Amino acid sequence: MGILEILGVAGSLSLLAGWRLYLTILVTGIAMHFGWLPLPEHLKALQILANPWVLGVAAIGTLAEFLADKVAWVDSIWDGVHGIVRPLGGALLALALVDSSNPAWQVVALLLGGGGALLSHGAKATTRAVVNVSPEPYSNAAVSTGEDVATSGLLALAIAYPPLAIGIAVLLSVAAVIVIVVLRRLLRGIRTTLKQALGDAPPGAV
Repeated sequence: MGILEILGVAGSLSLLAGWRLYLTILVTGIAMHFGWLPLPEHLKALQILANPWVLGVAAIGTLAEFLADKVAWVDSIWDGVHGIVRPLGGALLALALVDSSNPAWQVVALLLGGGGALLSHGAKATTRAVVNVSPEPYSNAAVSTGEDVATSGLLALAIAYPPLAIGIAVLLSVAAVIVIVVLRRLLRGIRTTLKQALGDAPPGAV
C-alpha cells in the first residue's frame, strides 16, 4: 500500500473505532491473521493485533459492547466510560499504521486518528442521547444493530479495497459532523420544550 492508501485505511479504522473500538480491533486482527490485509514491511509489527490473546480480549470487548449498546441508558453510560478509550484507541491504530521512521507522518496520523475517533464517538454518543429520549424500547436496539452492520461492512470494504478507504474516511467524517450538528439542535429543542412544559422557560425561548 502507498502512503495515501495507508492514511486512508488508518483514517477509516480510527473513525470506525469511535463507533466500535473492540470490533474494529477484532476484525483488523482477523484480517491480518488470514492475510486479508497485506502490510508493507515497516508495518509488520502491527501483526500484534493478530495475536490470539489480543483477539481474545477484543472478542470479549466486542461481545460486552454489543450487549451494552442494545440497552437504553446503559449504552450512554458505556459511551461515557469510553469517551477517552475510543479516541486513544483510534489514535494508536492510526499511529501503528504509519512508518515509524517518518516522525512528521506519525504526528499527522496521531492527530487525525485521535480526532477522527473522537468525532465519530461524539456523533454516536449524541445519537444515543436522542434515541434514549424515545419512550418505546425498540429504537435503541435498531440503531445499535444498524451501527454493527455499518461498522462491519465499512471495515470489510476498507480492508479489502484500500483505495476506497480514503473515500470511506471522508464520508464518515462528513456524516459525523452533520449528525452532531443536527442532533445537538434537536436536543436543544427537546430541552427547551421540556422547560416550557414545566414552566421553567418563557414561550419562544431557544
